[in-house]
Amino acid sequence: MTGDDQRHDDEPRDDERRDDGSHADGPRTDERRRADGMTTRREVLGDAHVDRAVARTTGFTADFQDLITRYAWGEIWNRPGLDRRTRSCVTLTAMVAGGHHDELAMHVRAALRNGLTRDEIKEVLLQTAIYCGVPAANSAFAVAQRVLSEIDERE
Repeated sequence: MTGDDQRHDDEPRDDERRDDGSHADGPRTDERRRADGMTTRREVLGDAHVDRAVARTTGFTADFQDLITRYAWGEIWNRPGLDRRTRSCVTLTAMVAGGHHDELAMHVRAALRNGLTRDEIKEVLLQTAIYCGVPAANSAFAVAQRVLSEIDERE
């Protein structure tokens, strides 16, 4: 299995999904989306991150956590049209464009887990300088450098 192939044996193959992302064996239930989403969320973000997020869940934030688990992770990140490396590139760009620095840091780590190299992350951030603006890319480079330095210190 290559780094680009993120499908696991227990995951549905692309040809088992319909154009709308539903499974050939019938519509996906919220419970299935939740389970698939939690699996994908853990694979992309890591168990430690997800465990911290789950532990911080309150009555106020529980519905939001459920929403992102089912729809962001259970639906969008599991669609067959893009591999996880490409989804990470798109997500990094979106975080830069929106100025979402905390989420950007999380997704720099996720991009590495999804197989992007540091040079590929750098190229994505350089691209954002043109389309999102130099100040946004400058901030993004600072965030990414901090994350990469933290990773280097742990290794």
